[in-house]
This record gives sequence, C-alpha cells and structure tokens, in this order.
Amino acid sequence: MGLEVGGYTDTPDWPKMGPSLLIATCLILAIRTAKWSSHFNEHTSDMELQREIDYAAHLAGRVLSTLETCKPSFLPQKKQAWYKPDDEDVPK
Repeated sequence: MGLEVGGYTDTPDWPKMGPSLLIATCLILAIRTAKWSSHFNEHTSDMELQREIDYAAHLAGRVLSTLETCKPSFLPQKKQAWYKPDDEDVPK
C-alpha cells in the first residue's frame, strides 16, 4: 500500500540555483578586481586574491539567502509532494 499524496508545496529548486550562484560570484569578483593590474602576480599576493574570492562568494550567498527569505518567488521553484499520514503514523 503506497502513501497518499496530500498536496504539494513550492520549494526552492536548489540544483537550478547552483549555476546562478557561481555566475553571481564570478561577476562580483570580476567587478571588484577589474582595476587590478594585469600582472597581478607582481603586485598582488595569492592571499589577496583568495580574500576577494571568499568575499565574492560570501556576498553572493547573502544575496541568495535574502532573496530566499524575502522574495522566494524570484527564485526557481519546484512542487514537492507532502503525504497524508496513514494509520501507522498516527499516535494512539
């Protein structure tokens, strides 16, 4: 005997948001480092670049988190089924 679907809820479709987060991080990094010298190895350490990458990822994650809580309709959604409890699931 299978479970009976009680309805559906809209939830964020996380696999579809992964590429968006990656693109957003890269855009933030590109904007923040646009004025760096093209010979960054001579003037900029790897630690500075790593800090910029970490900060870009942090900013993109915060924006995505804010959108998820305040404006979830902006993000891709999927329908997720929820199931009605059967007699075995109801406490006696």
